[in-house]
Amino acid sequence: MTQPPPPQARTPTNPKLHRPTRDKARLTAYDVLKAVREHDAYANLALPPLLTERHLSGRDAALATELAYGTLRSQGQLDVVLQACVDRPLAKVDPPVLDVLRLGAYQLLRTRIPTHAAVSATVDLARLVLSAGPASFTNAVLRKVAVQDLPAWLAQLRPADPVDAVALETAHPRWIAQAFRDALGGDLDEARTALLADDQRPEVHLVARRLTRAELVQHTGGIPGPWSPRAVRLPDGGSPGDLKAVRDGRAGVQDEGSQLTALALAGAALDGPDALWVDLCAGPGGKAALLQVLADARGTRLLAVEAQPHRSALVRRSGVSLTVTADGRRPPLPDGSADRVLLDAPCSGLGALRRRPESR
Repeated sequence: MTQPPPPQARTPTNPKLHRPTRDKARLTAYDVLKAVREHDAYANLALPPLLTERHLSGRDAALATELAYGTLRSQGQLDVVLQACVDRPLAKVDPPVLDVLRLGAYQLLRTRIPTHAAVSATVDLARLVLSAGPASFTNAVLRKVAVQDLPAWLAQLRPADPVDAVALETAHPRWIAQAFRDALGGDLDEARTALLADDQRPEVHLVARRLTRAELVQHTGGIPGPWSPRAVRLPDGGSPGDLKAVRDGRAGVQDEGSQLTALALAGAALDGPDALWVDLCAGPGGKAALLQVLADARGTRLLAVEAQPHRSALVRRSGVSLTVTADGRRPPLPDGSADRVLLDAPCSGLGALRRRPESR
């Protein structure tokens, strides 16, 4: 997996952190893990504000992103290795200590960060967010982890059951590995290939909203997406929040598949009036934001409906002013009807595993 080199130690302080920091990238990754664990946060929503608040950009932002998302994606696999290096059940390890151990194990097993740098930086993080005792424990465990690389650990810990073995190798829960196998007609080799692809770091996809795609390519240095006429891909990742076009709402972060859903709704042939569009499951607002742009261009209205208040707030923040918190099965339509309706209902989420690292 491509991995940016570790940042040089930094000494500036940020009063918002309420604690001294030498390695803001690793501290930020730790705080994302903590937010997911304590508040069931979405990692892709928790990380960007931290990057902005702590003035992380370039290599530091890339490292924080890789460590946070990568650790969450591979947590099940990391826990199997960590359990082999800890003399008590992981459930009895204090959760903050376990977060630090996972961050360290991820660096040792799934990045190209040198062993000494990964161990020493993680132990420093443990001293900062925990105390001397847990830091010593962290040092001892990570030195055991570092004895061999990931392929050697997987060979040593490989389960006898073939589905369990594929699940461990690809860092997915067993039930997901089985679901992939069932969907592929029982072919475990095909399932393994699909799961390995699902375990790769995803590219950043941008959507051109209030500017042309050519302008977005010029501003970002990205490449046009192959499917959506509004998509631009950033193969090198980075921090989309650093882009002016994203900050001012002219562009956004949105998968090409999600863009195509909104474009399909707007492009469907229609007889009769075209005055009101409705997005019935609008949170967190990616498709609704694009639909708002398309509706504005035609002089029509968009009503975004979302059942959860916190997700409604995200929709409004995306630029959709006519947003209501309501049950999509009983939407508050002005006259009981609409001209175009999008219903992208909540589902199992298996198709979004790469974008939702904490969902595993």
